[in-house]
Amino acid sequence: MKEETTLSRRQIISGLGASLAVATVSPLLSAEAAIGSAEAAPEPLKDPTTAYPRPPFKSQTQPWPGLAGKMEPVPDHGEKSYKGSGRLKGRKALITGGDSGMGRAAAIAYAREGADVAINYLPAEEADAKEVIALIKAAGQKGVAIPGDLRDEAFCKKLVDETVRQLGGLDIVVSNAARQQQRQSILDLTTEDFDATMKTNIYAPFWIIKAALPHLKPGSAIIGTTSEQATDPSEDLYDYAQTKAATTNYVRSLAKQLAPKGIRVNGVAPGPIWTPLQVSGGATQEKLQKFGGDTPMKRPGQPVELASIYVQLADPQASYATGQVYGAAGGKGMP
Repeated sequence: MKEETTLSRRQIISGLGASLAVATVSPLLSAEAAIGSAEAAPEPLKDPTTAYPRPPFKSQTQPWPGLAGKMEPVPDHGEKSYKGSGRLKGRKALITGGDSGMGRAAAIAYAREGADVAINYLPAEEADAKEVIALIKAAGQKGVAIPGDLRDEAFCKKLVDETVRQLGGLDIVVSNAARQQQRQSILDLTTEDFDATMKTNIYAPFWIIKAALPHLKPGSAIIGTTSEQATDPSEDLYDYAQTKAATTNYVRSLAKQLAPKGIRVNGVAPGPIWTPLQVSGGATQEKLQKFGGDTPMKRPGQPVELASIYVQLADPQASYATGQVYGAAGGKGMP
């Protein structure tokens, strides 16, 4: 009986101690939970149909290749809005056409996800490129600027070699640079025009990927920028549309070839996206003013709206995605 009484007292004292401990800690836990809850408050829902500018747009022209900083309105590449979470920490990426458009959006996102980034662009795009490098460095990552013309095979090889040297390796290749010049008739398209588009959009990825492959280890990713033009070509983009169909095709072919080596190959297929391509000869002034208005969302997309797709395709967690083409066309359903 005495033993039972002793056990009961011990149990009571122990229970009281636990209760007091919980009572003491509970206010602290509640306060911390309240702070955490406030910090983790979700972003309010945003209507995608009105989130960004809609046509009509101001008539405007720039000499090829154009600068994003001189467009009205200036495209949104995620300069202020994209927030990273370490998905690409330690990765080393090369992005062609990284000064503006989807290439710029990818460069900003990759840096904020923890990757070091080298960008290629034409010397005429230096003003835009400097902004991108500053944003990469502001994210705490290494940014490398390598200007040059991708129509030159020797330069494409040099581009890869310089990227590997300055970044200390390479495991993400984003082939994004493109040339787009509208011509109302095939009779207006010169051999020089045709050749320049093919060299930029088809030959350059071929040369760059060939040069990059010896450096790419299992787990690396190659991403090509194709377009809705691959499956629904416009009548005035005869040469450009062909190159995008070819890009879609090489993504799917190369994915099969490189899958056994553990290297993934995917593509991004934008619809109408507000970039310098449109104001530097890629669209007529009539089309420019109405640009994107024929989509179900009644507006063009902004480069930032594709940034997360480029991140997803480079993310090692997407390890089973290869040979895929991810579209973003404002409801058109292409590809």
